Amino acid sequence: MSVDGFIATENDDLSWLSLVQKVGLDYGYSEMVENSDTYLVGRKTYDIVKELCNGEFPQSKMFDCYIITRQDLPNADGVTFYNKDIKYLISELKSKPGKNIYCDGGGQLVEMLMQKDLIDEYIISVIPTLLGKGKRLFLGNTPPINIKLKKCESFETGLVQLHYQKTNQ
Repeated sequence: MSVDGFIATENDDLSWLSLVQKVGLDYGYSEMVENSDTYLVGRKTYDIVKELCNGEFPQSKMFDCYIITRQDLPNADGVTFYNKDIKYLISELKSKPGKNIYCDGGGQLVEMLMQKDLIDEYIISVIPTLLGKGKRLFLGNTPPINIKLKKCESFETGLVQLHYQKTNQ
């Protein structure tokens, strides 16, 4: 997200993410992918990724993908469109053997998961720019959630990555 809390501009422009692109530097993404087997994303973010990737959804080749939507859509191209109780889905996924669940937003999905206290860890990459306005990662409308810092890492590009874990307090 930007320093002021945005994950996209108002018109879904993500070009500002290139500010921190550097060959050979993936900010822990490979490790996260290696430790995850399930991918959750909201429908709007899914549509944006497909548009940016010429109609492809690359995550469907790496993970069991769940697209969280309000619509009743048929599963297709290696993704499951899910419009039922999110708490039930997370409970079902966690009850099975496997790796981590990777949630990639957007803000509405993050808010939904936070409202139901379903996020165990937050890994937030803060990119050194101020967008001024746009689409927020955290929309508010959630109860207080206690978290503790697990790790903080800064990179030569100016990106700072904050890794928090939910506490039981």
